[in-house]
Amino acid sequence: MSLQSIAEIIIAVKLPIRILAVSSPSHAASRMESDKDQRRSNVTLKQVAERAGVHASTVSRALNAATRSMVAEDVVARVEKAAAQMGYRRDPVAASLRTGRSKLVGVLVPDIVNPVFGPILSGVSELFASQGYSVIVADVGNDENRQLELVQGLIAHRVDGLILATVSRDDPLVDYCLSRKLPAVLVNRAEMRARLPAVISDDALGMQLAVDHLVELGHRTIGHLAGPSRHSTGYLRRRGFQLAILSHGIELQDAPCQDTLAYTREEGAAATHRLLDASPNLTAIASANDLLALGAYDALRERGLSCPADISIIGHNDMPMLDLVSPALTTVRISHKQMGRQAGQLLQAAIENNDSPPHNVVLPSQLVVRASTASPRA
Repeated sequence: MSLQSIAEIIIAVKLPIRILAVSSPSHAASRMESDKDQRRSNVTLKQVAERAGVHASTVSRALNAATRSMVAEDVVARVEKAAAQMGYRRDPVAASLRTGRSKLVGVLVPDIVNPVFGPILSGVSELFASQGYSVIVADVGNDENRQLELVQGLIAHRVDGLILATVSRDDPLVDYCLSRKLPAVLVNRAEMRARLPAVISDDALGMQLAVDHLVELGHRTIGHLAGPSRHSTGYLRRRGFQLAILSHGIELQDAPCQDTLAYTREEGAAATHRLLDASPNLTAIASANDLLALGAYDALRERGLSCPADISIIGHNDMPMLDLVSPALTTVRISHKQMGRQAGQLLQAAIENNDSPPHNVVLPSQLVVRASTASPRA
């Protein structure tokens, strides 16, 4: 694989940022390849333009994904053919010096193993690939100091902007991006002061759909596994759950909540044990996250209970392959790929005009009914 090919893929990095190297079969072969690359790098836009019979600015637009639509299709084809014949390669460093932009964007996620973030990253990368950008994905956890250190490294690499899937409700990283005037967009989670654009789901609607479904089945004693309150998803889904409960005339004492420290299966299991110890007459559980719901499955098995015969369980997010667990999980679906694409569009707009006022894009939620919910036993 060539260095150019590696430069064009999405790279998932952890601190410290590492530079990938490519090994070659022999020093002589490496030198021959280097000589060939050197000859190719000497080909200029002007020479390609002369071969294609167009102006150099037309070549520049035709070979740039973001501006290609401005050039007639037959001219684009002619330019691409000439560039390929001459071995021309666009120099991203030179382009950056001309435009003041690196055509690089960074995406920070708290846990790249979490299945929620795969579709978000897919939406982001598809959007930016169509605009000629490369994307650097950083798995940074929830340590604020580590996040700040990585962002400083990305700024040193001249990224044009950031997409943050890591923010808490009051996040110092937002302060840092604003102080550096670095275009940034929040995704999946929002900050309470709304200082940056954000793409989020309708958390209140999602919990209303979950509670409505359980109440329609006949449940009146419903527990909630709440996400971490420092994140907007945990805070807003808990509040949405309680408002939905009250809308059905159910007392909050019949709708106990248990907080979790993280969106993990282990936290879901531990919180479910606490929930059942405190409320043994519970017939249903609405979770703030699918991983918490899967932890509830584990807790029920440990207690010899069955889902949904003894307790119905409903999740939130509809992460991939939930239809394959047993029983298949009823959940609230969020279009995470669309979320990533919308975040990319907002960031691109912020890069073009970083003075525009921030606004939120709120995506609707949808209930997906599967096998984990049923009417309570008589």
